[in-house]
Amino acid sequence: MVKFSDFGLSSELQKAVSNMGFEEPTPIQAQAIPIALQGRDMIGQAQTGTGKTTAFGVPLLEKISVDGGIQGLVVAPTRELAVQVAEELNRIGQVKGIRTLPIYGGQDINRQIRSLKNRPQIIAATPGRLIDHLDRKTIKLNNIQMVVLDEADEMLNMGFIEDIERILSDIPEERQTLLFSATMPKRIQTLAEKFMKEPELVKVKAKEMTVTNIEQFYMEVHEKQKFDVLTGLLDIESPELAIVFGRTKKRVDEVVEGLIKRGYSAEGIHGDIPQSKRDQVIRRFKEQSIEIMVATDVAARGLDISGVSHVYNFDIPQDPESYVHRIGRTGRAGKKGIAYTFVSPREIDHLKIIEQVTKKKMVKKPIPTFKDVIAGNQQATINRIMKVIENEENTEYKRVAETLLEDMDSVTLLSATLKLLTKEPDVTPIKLTAVEPLRSRKPKGGGNRDRGRDRSRDRGRDRNRDRSRERNRPGDGQERGSRPRNRNKNK
Repeated sequence: MVKFSDFGLSSELQKAVSNMGFEEPTPIQAQAIPIALQGRDMIGQAQTGTGKTTAFGVPLLEKISVDGGIQGLVVAPTRELAVQVAEELNRIGQVKGIRTLPIYGGQDINRQIRSLKNRPQIIAATPGRLIDHLDRKTIKLNNIQMVVLDEADEMLNMGFIEDIERILSDIPEERQTLLFSATMPKRIQTLAEKFMKEPELVKVKAKEMTVTNIEQFYMEVHEKQKFDVLTGLLDIESPELAIVFGRTKKRVDEVVEGLIKRGYSAEGIHGDIPQSKRDQVIRRFKEQSIEIMVATDVAARGLDISGVSHVYNFDIPQDPESYVHRIGRTGRAGKKGIAYTFVSPREIDHLKIIEQVTKKKMVKKPIPTFKDVIAGNQQATINRIMKVIENEENTEYKRVAETLLEDMDSVTLLSATLKLLTKEPDVTPIKLTAVEPLRSRKPKGGGNRDRGRDRSRDRGRDRNRDRSRERNRPGDGQERGSRPRNRNKNK
């Protein structure tokens, strides 16, 4: 099993990856990172949601230095993706001190020019706005060591290939080029042949997976609500055995500590826990000495435990394969299983990708109310009482019951018993460290449609097109107008 520690990363990058809670690379990361670290050109064919940003981000950040100006360039088709890439690279590059600046249309270009004076080492840009800066000479590409074309087929569909060719022509030939694309149409192949040097092909197709016997639900919750929602569901549904998945090792430790404080029988497993301890926790879970096991993806890999009735994705996984692996811990041996996924508003797009791959629509459930939790606890108590009756485990208490019934009516006696046995909802404040959502917000001030060029009308003018310019008033804080269509003529 490949780990990030096997890549021979610098101490800064290794610490950053560890801080983000990554233990095991996704398939595209496992194949792409070693090739890119060797300095070779590469074509990565992979779907969205497979961890592509980290696949090119780790080698990119490893290669460049703090000093030296703009050394890395990521070109993305939409402003949303450019911002998302910048956020991810800033998290990975934080320890090393490498900063990434998003450059996209719809934002005041003078504001971007001011930000460029802070000397970022990486630019994540949409094609049209990047060319605006090249024309203004506010961005220079003469020190670029690595350029990444992300979602190249999407840029082709949006009519950006001429812009890409212009950008690549402005970058020194002594560079490393990485190209990522879900599909490889002829025009993309031609682009690769023209601008790349003997690229290595890495092909990872997201598997089409179906999951049977498992009811899948999701709840849209904010970070600070997650823990209370989890405990509410545990009280309402009273699972026999449940696995809670967290994205990071720190998250697992925090959730376990919170559950124990609220009186649940829980333990956790992750990569920093010795194997002997992990084996002990798993054994106790199988024996039902504990009811809830909290785990990271890596620690739970290969688990085969019968009787797991519920899986709770406290944090949504970073790729669809991990999601299928997680929920596959329940619904085994022909039994029914239930899976809940907590999703922040920023992660809805990521949820849709998972649904596409699994070919299964998750049902949205409302967040449980305080009354729901009380009713769930009451039902759990009734179920426990009925189980004792069915197993005839109450014989020695019958004489005491008969004595009590001589002094009071049965309804009063039973209601008092239910009150005594029913667990009251615990509202002890539990504070967890926030985990960054996997999807980013749409940047402010831009909406979803840039002001288009005339040429874009013929192509349907995609909502996210980044070709906005108004040549009428250059330099007044507005974007410049359309460039002549033959702008590359004299190159």
